[in-house]
Amino acid sequence: MFVYLSKKIAVPDGGELQTVAWSRDQGWIACGGDDGMLKVLKLDHSMQGDPASRGVAAPSNLTMNQTLEGHKCRMMCVAWNGKNHKLTTSDNSGLIIVWVLYKGRWFEEMVNNRETSVVTDMEWTADGKKICIVYEDGAIIVGSVEGNRIWGDELKNLTLHKVAWSPDAKVILFGTGAGEVQAYDSNGLFMMKLTILCLANFQGVIKLAGLKWYNGYHGYFAPGCPSLVVAYTNGRMQLMRNEADSVPILVDTMMTVVGVNWNDDGSILAVAGQQRIGERDCNILQFYNPMGEHLRTLKVPGHRIRGVDWDGYGLRLVMAVDTHLYFANIRGNHRWGYCTNTIIYSLSTRDRPEHSVVFWDYKNNERYVKHVRLLTHICAHKEFCLLTARNSDVMDQQVLVLCNTIGSPLEHKYIEMDPLFFAITDYQVFAASREAVYIWEFKQRSRLATHDNVPGTASYRSANQKGFERVLHVDDTPSGVGQGALDFRKAKKPARDPIASITASTDKLVLGRESGLVQVYSLPKVSLVARHDVQCRPATMALNADNTRLAVVDINGIMGIFDFEQRDQDGEFGVRLKFERKDIWDIKWAEDNPTMFAVMEKTRMYIFRDLDPEEPITSSGYICEFRNLEVTTCMLDEIMKDPDHPEKESVLELEIKSLRDSRDLLSKVNVTEATQFIKDNPHPRLWQLLADSALETLDLDLAEQAFVHCLDYHGIQFVKRLRRLQDERKQRAEVQSYFKNFEGAERAYMAEDRRDLAVHLRTKLGDWFRVLQLMKAGSGGGDDIAYQQALNACGDYYTDRQKWKQAVTYYQQANNNSRLVHCYLQLEDYEALRRVAGNVPDGDVLCQTLGERFSAVGMCQDAVNSFLKVNNIKDAVDTCVNLNRWHQAVILAKKHNLPNIDTLLARYASHLLEQKNVVDAVQLYREANRFTDGAALLYKLAEETLQKRKYQLAKKIYIMAGIMIEDYRKSRMAASAAASKPGEGNSASLYLDEEGQDPEIVKMLDTTWRGAEAIHYFLAAQRYIYEGEIMTALTMALRASQYDDILNEDDIYILLALASAMGQALDYTSQAFTALDEMDSMSESFKKQLEELAVSIFVGKGSKDQRHKDKPAYPQAPCDMCSQPMDTWMPVCPTCGHRVPFSITDGRRIDHNVTYVECSLCHHNYEAMRVGVRRDQLSCPLCFKFAD
Repeated sequence: MFVYLSKKIAVPDGGELQTVAWSRDQGWIACGGDDGMLKVLKLDHSMQGDPASRGVAAPSNLTMNQTLEGHKCRMMCVAWNGKNHKLTTSDNSGLIIVWVLYKGRWFEEMVNNRETSVVTDMEWTADGKKICIVYEDGAIIVGSVEGNRIWGDELKNLTLHKVAWSPDAKVILFGTGAGEVQAYDSNGLFMMKLTILCLANFQGVIKLAGLKWYNGYHGYFAPGCPSLVVAYTNGRMQLMRNEADSVPILVDTMMTVVGVNWNDDGSILAVAGQQRIGERDCNILQFYNPMGEHLRTLKVPGHRIRGVDWDGYGLRLVMAVDTHLYFANIRGNHRWGYCTNTIIYSLSTRDRPEHSVVFWDYKNNERYVKHVRLLTHICAHKEFCLLTARNSDVMDQQVLVLCNTIGSPLEHKYIEMDPLFFAITDYQVFAASREAVYIWEFKQRSRLATHDNVPGTASYRSANQKGFERVLHVDDTPSGVGQGALDFRKAKKPARDPIASITASTDKLVLGRESGLVQVYSLPKVSLVARHDVQCRPATMALNADNTRLAVVDINGIMGIFDFEQRDQDGEFGVRLKFERKDIWDIKWAEDNPTMFAVMEKTRMYIFRDLDPEEPITSSGYICEFRNLEVTTCMLDEIMKDPDHPEKESVLELEIKSLRDSRDLLSKVNVTEATQFIKDNPHPRLWQLLADSALETLDLDLAEQAFVHCLDYHGIQFVKRLRRLQDERKQRAEVQSYFKNFEGAERAYMAEDRRDLAVHLRTKLGDWFRVLQLMKAGSGGGDDIAYQQALNACGDYYTDRQKWKQAVTYYQQANNNSRLVHCYLQLEDYEALRRVAGNVPDGDVLCQTLGERFSAVGMCQDAVNSFLKVNNIKDAVDTCVNLNRWHQAVILAKKHNLPNIDTLLARYASHLLEQKNVVDAVQLYREANRFTDGAALLYKLAEETLQKRKYQLAKKIYIMAGIMIEDYRKSRMAASAAASKPGEGNSASLYLDEEGQDPEIVKMLDTTWRGAEAIHYFLAAQRYIYEGEIMTALTMALRASQYDDILNEDDIYILLALASAMGQALDYTSQAFTALDEMDSMSESFKKQLEELAVSIFVGKGSKDQRHKDKPAYPQAPCDMCSQPMDTWMPVCPTCGHRVPFSITDGRRIDHNVTYVECSLCHHNYEAMRVGVRRDQLSCPLCFKFAD
């Protein structure tokens, strides 16, 4: 930062000033002195005239000087309430007056006179709603802005000197006469005593000189940084983060402190006091940052300084010294940079902890904001910007982020050091601490780099392509051999003479040390080539364009020039030139002239050519760049007043004297004298100016000569093109276009009825909206292709700005389906997207994109249709699968004969089974001709249903399984028949080869209808019982007993016991009772009931059949094979094993006297004729299939 005195105002007829306060909201200044003197002043800054004369450079006029009458004694303190336009004052008699602003004048509003004690301090809260007044005798009054007393207290045996509110008005600090600081809450309850460490090992009572707490309205210097200062008259002070901070930052100012104050954003603390220099006391103003680092010292004339305060922007200070008000201008250490028409600056707000880094392209007035946590520095060069921030996750680590002009990160590095000084070139970044410098060669290359500006040619490019990092200690003497190691431990090693400043160019690095020693290193090998003594402590350094001179500004703002190529008296290279300027706070060498540079001296900018200054220009801008005889400056102070809305007028391009003189000669004298002046003061910019002037008058020979002098090849070609144009009006139109007066050029073309040239001009400019207007206005502007191109370009304009609806309008007219798709996707207008998909022709690659987009949002059918248009069956099937449209996926796969359909079916079936949708899974397998898989699912489902004793449903499921197995047999037989050779017959197809098949499939083939049979017999037995056909019921029950592996045993034997008992077949009844008694699943109570029932049945009858004591228990008939007798219900002869045919209807053996038919589906026999049933209505009792 830099500070200097700018103005002094005498305050007559009041004796010495005692206090001063500056209203930060409205700019009023109140000062009080002896004998009740109280004045309110206001300085207004003229905004008229030269735009460069804005900010602190603007002339200030005293627009108000009002004396407020009411006090009679010496003034003690004044306090502003800027939020409510009020001023509170008090004198040493205890009189308090509140003043209010009315029609531009201050009038007395309220008076309070407590004559028993003296008011020592008062302060309003940050929101202006409450005021706290403390008295010397310990009395405290807290009042409202309306004048009401909120609460009061009196601290016994204490004298109060200072008071301060916390930013949130929840804590009040009171400073006592003994130097203590006590904290109370907003209701007056004691909280704690502050820990004062700055007075450690100090004896005696020390008076408080200042107690100030920054209100945080404009954010903080850094997250968690100190904002509370406790200062004592002996020069000791401590900076605290809050009232409970146990580790404050301790500072010794080495002077007698009389007052302290924070600036508007809490980044600078001003400390006013007196210091003994030689044999007299001098008024001193010191500046510190919140971390306690000393920034600058300002000597103030006068006998005794009494107070200090800041304006509302942190740009000015006012000091009460004797009978005068002294004003000082501050050039703060803004975090900012400039690169390629872009101003980069940071700002902080209390709403968020991060710093907002703004990349403002002032040419196009576009802003890009990036939020960076713990930002420390900003450095910029050409196309690159370097942001430095602390790593919040790792202690003692910082991150360097290299960005482009819109804030997009290009590269980054983490370094384990705390850099304070930075420099950046086309290829390298230099970050220096007090002890060492970190060198990083980044991978990005400047677009402007050519062989002309790359030093070292092949060797330099070779080193530059590798990229390296290294840490160089300031006390080391590198030779340039090898690149060295990246060792951050060097940064921890103390330096004998710390680094104070650095600067760098593409082939030279300069380190300035606190002793005034400057070390020069060659790049890129980083070898120490020279040491020079610049005879001052450098604060800022800058190299000229050819690296032959070094500008050095010391900590006091004194600038000197050091020439590396001149020899001193001893013949050594390096001489400090006899050149010195004071109060310098910014410097910039010209990029295209090594002898020219611009400096900011207080509120004036000086341009030097060969150390000779031109006439100064009033300005307070920060220098951005100096090239082509123009200095670009940025009114950064004005920008920071409203950082969210920077104005283009805040960036100024100032011409130097030779350029202004040449322009005046060309406009006011004649071309001949101007040409001679330019020859005497040659510069490419001046020759360019002459060429422009010659083009305006169509002096093509002079224009070509000027273009040759400024090496403008394109200008020479432009002159040649003009010569080929025979029409002077066309030549003038081209010249207007060259000067970017496109409106004039267009009018000239239209006057010549050359609409095509006007369209071509606007096309080259990219002004597509004007191109459309010209094409629509008349013919001759272009063909349909050009018109469509213009429509697409207009749509692209809105697309780039994310104005999708406006872009759609133009893309529709251009029939640009691909860009319409993009816009509709951004708008999430899928109905419109569906319409576009319908218009896209088959085979268009856009269909693939549409299919992917439809699939992503779940529009399955639309996605499939789009994929099918480009014959992408696989993606269509995958979409159906991903969206659980399995049925459609299977249909597509079968229709288009996709390979691996079995895998797809398996996945679909697994999905259906996970959803417990077995029936759909079976149907899937049936449609896919995978009958055994479907049958297996049905058999499992039937078993589960049977366990629930749902016999009717279980039978139906078993029948479905049987049908699928029969379908499987038919498919195998068809396949076998198709595979048989011609002439061999197809007898083999009648049999199914079970060899090599899955055992589960073989089992299903053998027991196809067994489950259905079991349930059929079981249910038929019960039906016959109800119908009274007991023997038929017994027959069906006996047949059901053969299926104990399928049916529940208890159900079987209960049914058998019932049927046999009713039919007096007691032998079977006994067998059933015995089986039931041996079952472990039967309860004891059931068994007891069964025993009682058996007694009632068998007592006196025995276990033999009581129907015919001399006959078997069941009707018998001889076996058809062995003629041995066997029960007619038995399906297999117990003697020879012959399987006996029987009727599925009633379970009886087939009587040859009755006609039976075999079911073509389940292959069971049943009667061919039934009473009252026609042949065509006859169906199988088991599977219900109608007879053929």
